[in-house]
Amino acid sequence: MNLSNLKPAKGSVRERKRVGRGQGSGMGGTSTRGHKGAQSRSGYSRKVHFEGGQMPLQRRVPKFGFKNPTRVEYKPINLDTLQALFDKTNVAVIDVAVLQQNGLLGKGDLVKVLNRGELTAAVEVHAHAFSASAKEAIEKSGGKAIVPAKFEEGEKN
Repeated sequence: MNLSNLKPAKGSVRERKRVGRGQGSGMGGTSTRGHKGAQSRSGYSRKVHFEGGQMPLQRRVPKFGFKNPTRVEYKPINLDTLQALFDKTNVAVIDVAVLQQNGLLGKGDLVKVLNRGELTAAVEVHAHAFSASAKEAIEKSGGKAIVPAKFEEGEKN
């Protein structure tokens, strides 16, 4: 086998349907569109949610809920995760960049440190938010909990 004799698998390539080319083609007359109605006319396009006249699903189902446009979504990171990261990398400062490099955060994620587990290492932790108990635990182990000035003032964006 070489490039000069490659061809598609048998039955995988079909001839295209040539409509409106007279009765001899087998697809003349109405050009496979049937008789009358919107679908037989040129320029017809079915609406995205059209269900043949039946009430569409998005109108049958009631509206509910509320999306708060000012909500700030934080990615939670626990103390035991920080301890495991310290054991693995032995860094003195854990910030957003270190968390991203180790696959704990995505680009643009905001971090909130929560108090699950135990932190024994004295590390400086930079995050967008801390729970009160997590901040206390970090300071108790000899570390520092630092919030960027932009987030400290209560400004979120």
